[in-house]
Amino acid sequence: MAETVATSEAHAVQPVIHVKDLHKNYRMGTETIRALNGVDCTIHENEYVAVMGPSGSGKSTLMNIIGCLDRPSDGEYWLSGENVSKFGDRALARVRNRRIGFVFQTFNLLPRANALHNVEVPLLYAGVSRRERRARAREALDRVGLSDRMNHKPNELSGGQRQRVAVARALVNEPSILLADEPTGNLDSRTGQDIMNLFGALHEAGQTIILVTHEPDIAKRAGRHVHLMDGVVTEDYLTGEAAGGAQGEDPSHRKEPNP
Repeated sequence: MAETVATSEAHAVQPVIHVKDLHKNYRMGTETIRALNGVDCTIHENEYVAVMGPSGSGKSTLMNIIGCLDRPSDGEYWLSGENVSKFGDRALARVRNRRIGFVFQTFNLLPRANALHNVEVPLLYAGVSRRERRARAREALDRVGLSDRMNHKPNELSGGQRQRVAVARALVNEPSILLADEPTGNLDSRTGQDIMNLFGALHEAGQTIILVTHEPDIAKRAGRHVHLMDGVVTEDYLTGEAAGGAQGEDPSHRKEPNP
């Protein structure tokens, strides 16, 4: 009986993301660029994490690996208990489409397709039937407050509305994690705050969010900050009310801010 309880508890705290001694090297001519130099990081379900650091710190490389767009040169990346760092291209593509939602700074919408069709795209690749695609895309657009803009094309929408379409597209497959790369970078400050309010609501509803940003005002919305410099984690700490303890938190993966 005790063994069963222990197993259940271990499963309950299993991280969504666990990267261990992650390295990524690139060859540029005769030179080797070390983008990541042994990154360790664990993220649990329903955490809201801001990844920060200057240009060249390795944050984009780390996000590409977490998003299954790239593989590490060395080390391990575990996603929901699976070592995806060992997966081939096809397996990585399946993981990307089913478990990860992407929100980009530049929206990346199909210009000739309306909002509904744009949101349907991940479901099309997943082989979902047309009727189900439509129903799920409508639900996702309603979730981000765009039920009245489903038939509008991107050039008929404001910047904030286009980003909401991009968020709906990221959510339509009910991903384990939502990755947002500078999602307010092309928006004015007021619209950017509206998008961040949307992320806050998604997090409160249980969504795991990893946000890349260089803006402190945007990062402060997250409950945890992970800072990178020269390919290593220099700071990893909880912020604000989250410092009281996060669900599934493992203190061994926390670093206090440098003085």
